[in-house]
Amino acid sequence: MAEVIVVTPTSAPRPLNIVGEQLTVLASGAQTGSYEVFHQVGPEGSGPPPHNHPWDEAFYVIKGEIAFGVGDRELVAQAGTFVHLPAGTTHWFRFGAGGGEMVSMTSREGASHMFTDFDREISPAQPDLGKLIELGRPYGLEVPA
Repeated sequence: MAEVIVVTPTSAPRPLNIVGEQLTVLASGAQTGSYEVFHQVGPEGSGPPPHNHPWDEAFYVIKGEIAFGVGDRELVAQAGTFVHLPAGTTHWFRFGAGGGEMVSMTSREGASHMFTDFDREISPAQPDLGKLIELGRPYGLEVPA
């Protein structure tokens, strides 16, 4: 049975630097027994390329505007907006003017390990997209050409 999880500002783990975005793992799949929760803060223009993965992903925008793209559809999510993406959906997002902040959740364990690998292996100043794709592949990450 999973334990109670309480994360306070003083007990939160160090944010991971994912190509300029600060991502804090609030709850890993190892802790919950299933889903994962993250706090994400990004500067203007940051965000991943179009990609998909084998877990559902949901986002709740706390601050700023964040553009989300799914296929040929794009929407700009303002603070207070919730976006859910089913597993396998190719998507991307970009933090808008002045940057932004959101909470995200995945439906199963995996992303926390992948993000930890990215933080450890990918330079935020000079990111290597090929290496990022290679590191993400074991977790089911796909970046369409």
